Amino acid sequence: MDKLIQDALILWATVDPIGTMAIFAGLTAGLSAAERRRTATRTILYAGGVLVGSIVVGQIILTAMGVRLISFQLGGGIILFLFGLQMIFGMPYRQMHGEAEHDIAVFPLAIPGTATPGAILAVILLTNNHIHSIPVQIGTTLVTLAVLAITWIMLLFSERIINVIGTGGASILTKIMGMILAAFSVELVMNAVGVQQWLGQTP
Repeated sequence: MDKLIQDALILWATVDPIGTMAIFAGLTAGLSAAERRRTATRTILYAGGVLVGSIVVGQIILTAMGVRLISFQLGGGIILFLFGLQMIFGMPYRQMHGEAEHDIAVFPLAIPGTATPGAILAVILLTNNHIHSIPVQIGTTLVTLAVLAITWIMLLFSERIINVIGTGGASILTKIMGMILAAFSVELVMNAVGVQQWLGQTP
């Protein structure tokens, strides 16, 4: 249960439904209600395909390329830490310019808006075949789908939610999730280099 709660917090931070919701509201402001619903649904379907695909084949691809998971964990931890800092300090980490000649549900809403680089890294690390059993990996996959389902609902009601919490409230929530993500990324790096084992040794 603790693992599922941790996974939910990390995936919520990396997917960042609040940030995605704000982008969605801006890019779809001129669309009809039906078009907004279709765009929200396509966004989540595309993002779900990317994240679930990363869970299924991400580690296989890394192994085929000769990349050890501990190296990926170390590099991924550093990237997630920077990702968390960007959330805390409000630095831009997404391209938010939607152009008429392409489907905004694909770019920037699904990728990198919802299936962010941080989320892709997170799902691969959280479903490490060498650490977690198949049932645990299935649980993480279900948590991923649950976060995406909540994100979909938030996209559908994005205007109402933003009107209630305001841009200031959305910013505060994003910064809190950024701090959680930064703390998790430090744990990843410490585990990768064995710092916790050193700290646990007594002289």
